Amino acid sequence: MRAALAAVEQRVRRLVEQRRRGDPDPDDAFRGLYLSDTHVDRLLSDPPAVPDPAPEGEPDPALGTLADRFGLDRLDLDILLVALAPDLDPRFEQLYGYLHDDLTRRRASIGLGLRLVGATPFDQAARHRFDPDAPLVAGGLLVVDEPDRPFLSRSLRVPDRLTAHLLGGGTAGPVLRPALREPPPLPAPEAQQLVRAWQAGFPLVYCQQPPGQWCAALVRYAAGLAGRRSLAVDLTGQPAAGVPQLLALAVREARLLDRVLVVGPVELADHATLRRLTAAGTTVVLHGSAPWDPSWSDDGVLGLDLHDLTRRPPDRPVLGGASGGAALAGFRLGPEQLARAVTAATAQAAAEDSPLTGRHLRAGARMQNATGLGRLARRVRPGADWDDLVLAGPAVAGLRHLTDRMRWRDRVLGEWRLRRGGNRGEGISALFVGEPGTGKTMAAEVVASALGLDLYVIDLSTVVDKYIGETEKNLERIFTGADGVNGVLFFDEADALFGKRSEVSDARDRYANLEVAYLLQRMESFDGLAVLATNLRANLDDAFARRISTIVEFPRPDPVQRRLLWTKSLAAVPLADDVDLDFCASAFDVAGGDIRNIAVTAAYLAAAEHGILDMRRLMRAVRLEYRKLGRLCVEAEFGRYFPLLANT
Repeated sequence: MRAALAAVEQRVRRLVEQRRRGDPDPDDAFRGLYLSDTHVDRLLSDPPAVPDPAPEGEPDPALGTLADRFGLDRLDLDILLVALAPDLDPRFEQLYGYLHDDLTRRRASIGLGLRLVGATPFDQAARHRFDPDAPLVAGGLLVVDEPDRPFLSRSLRVPDRLTAHLLGGGTAGPVLRPALREPPPLPAPEAQQLVRAWQAGFPLVYCQQPPGQWCAALVRYAAGLAGRRSLAVDLTGQPAAGVPQLLALAVREARLLDRVLVVGPVELADHATLRRLTAAGTTVVLHGSAPWDPSWSDDGVLGLDLHDLTRRPPDRPVLGGASGGAALAGFRLGPEQLARAVTAATAQAAAEDSPLTGRHLRAGARMQNATGLGRLARRVRPGADWDDLVLAGPAVAGLRHLTDRMRWRDRVLGEWRLRRGGNRGEGISALFVGEPGTGKTMAAEVVASALGLDLYVIDLSTVVDKYIGETEKNLERIFTGADGVNGVLFFDEADALFGKRSEVSDARDRYANLEVAYLLQRMESFDGLAVLATNLRANLDDAFARRISTIVEFPRPDPVQRRLLWTKSLAAVPLADDVDLDFCASAFDVAGGDIRNIAVTAAYLAAAEHGILDMRRLMRAVRLEYRKLGRLCVEAEFGRYFPLLANT
């Protein structure tokens, strides 16, 4: 660079001499407003800041590499050096001001640049080097400022990033740096396809994928196989107005460093920006959830569908052993999420001074859940387990089958090739049917706990809207948000949303049917676990039956189950000797939720008086619950304990 800069200084010397010979008024009394000849002589007589210029035809190696990557010729490099000189040697600021006859013009102009490279203002080929589509300007190597000035007086500037690069250092600027991602490399057979495409001369690739850094991780691995590196830019969260500038900087950075550029999601960039990106003259890999649009590029493109890649189980060595891989069965984690989950799990294990276990890995994986769904549903950290359930054998078997479907989904649908066609989702849905209080909500919590997932209870108040079309939009937000989390969606009172379609007699019926039809389609493409709970199965639309993976019936508990429910509910409450739980289990035909309500009410009654729960207070609690249920307290049902109600 020093030798190349010396050549520019030689040209400046010659131009200064020409300027002096043609100066019509060398004794101008106002010379103090600009550089005098004496001052210029002193500048030119100072010890040179650079050694002798390199011989013609032997450019600096950094400049030669730059010329190869951006398609520059010798004239382009000379223009670039003229514009770069003030950033490397401050003397050029004053010399350029002298040559402009204006000390405020401290950078080269187009006219001065043309003269310094031996061209004239009438040389159209030389003038074209400053056009927006010329290699220097289009590549982001040269900035032409002050577009309102006449063409020849417009200033030339070299971006600081290029100056730092030519000097052998520098990093991406503050605009580009926040959007850069570096996910861990993802070994996969698809990487070989990428390498072969690049070797065959196809620099443009499009990966269709779910949200995440799947493509970026795959390309990073493939670039390593090809002896290169990648540069991944994530457009998520970037302001739409700033995306064109961001991608222009990314293209320049990738060409400067000879990186494979990875950009996405493409849905966040406009059509014109994508057209410029695909014609950038470098290896580009785009990714997004939508199919490839042929109008984005005039060139051929290699298309890859990475949905199969996302369904493969996590790499067990990354998780520290086979137990780690089994611990995250049912989780859908991107490469960067998996790495963060392992880091979080390792930190938690270290804080507890214990070995890394599946419990730590599941906790770390849950920490990677996006927060978007939390605004549309109530997030519940499961606390119940199988021992807390009191259900009939068939119901428990149905719940265990549901958890097995989630755990072994990848093996059955992937390795055993039982995936459905039509590009439909691979989600699992369950219908819990039973009277109120029979344990449907607790069962959903147990399933989520068994899988190590969070439970998201959908709040109908955030879904149902009186305005036409808004309910569907709210549901779409829920399902879209669910794509970014590893959790269980729980729709309580599902018949309010998934009710039967009816004959169309007016406009209200038509739009109500549209809501159900939309749900049918959206359930078809959902890729997670959704649990629907209802009190009346007959109220659901018949078309949902085919889309339901498992139906679990929740019957009312029998006396044996009620006895166990009474025992569990009052396990920590101090009981008097006269409390007869066998009588309560056989006499009162109530559901598990009702038993818990009675136990809570009785506990409050005991705490407010003497701190001991006796049979009188228990019967009083039963009577209060019966009033809520609209049932009468008859002597035949309360038996020998009916007199205890007389004084309460």
